[in-house]
Amino acid sequence: MGRIICCGLGPGDPDLISVRADRAIRAAEHVAYFRKKGRPGQARCIVEGLLAPNAREYPMEYPVTTELPFDSPEYAAVLARFYDQWARRLAEIAHEADVVVLCEGDPFLYGSFMHLHTRLQGRAVVEVIAGIPGMVGCWNAVGMPIALGDDVMTVLMGTLPEAELSNRARGSDALVIMKTGRNLAKVRRALQAAGRLGDAWLIERGTMPGQRVARLGDVDPAECPYFAIVLVHGHGRQIELAAE
Repeated sequence: MGRIICCGLGPGDPDLISVRADRAIRAAEHVAYFRKKGRPGQARCIVEGLLAPNAREYPMEYPVTTELPFDSPEYAAVLARFYDQWARRLAEIAHEADVVVLCEGDPFLYGSFMHLHTRLQGRAVVEVIAGIPGMVGCWNAVGMPIALGDDVMTVLMGTLPEAELSNRARGSDALVIMKTGRNLAKVRRALQAAGRLGDAWLIERGTMPGQRVARLGDVDPAECPYFAIVLVHGHGRQIELAAE
């Protein structure tokens, strides 16, 4: 019996892969990773040069991305079948040998692997190697602490309704907004309505080649890649230490 080992790859810079994940990736004979059709896949790009020459690769290509609304029953049904098929296939391979599954960031933080993890319970031995979440790489790219003291940090999806984004932005100190992309204009309006736009940053391709860090108010909302996160830093309790 083999295992299914999901390796969190961190925010994108290969140097930020953990030592444990690096060892598993280099030793892998079977490697699976998610990707869009016609793309190499971000996870596969991160491990370029790390795989053994004889490693067998299994690109798990999403059947749909933006062709259907993500909240539609059709989208959910298509993705469910996709995850069912790959959970079955990975379990079959794991009966003979270890399989390494690559996952950007941390597998348990909005990672696609979670859908496989649920389906694999009782069918295979599953191990997960933690990774640095992408948002951590982004706020380090800004060079400012994301939260201080009693700050409350809220993680939001750019796909939420504009009014909800705005309401939650008003009620939190530090904000991380993911899934921006084509939602960036809506995110920008919501932050402006909440009085938070002046403190917002857009980080594109954090820790990766082509990284860009800019004030959200200075960015054209029509130009936002998939790998982008909006951050609003908290201020916390400003504690001043008396000089000795």
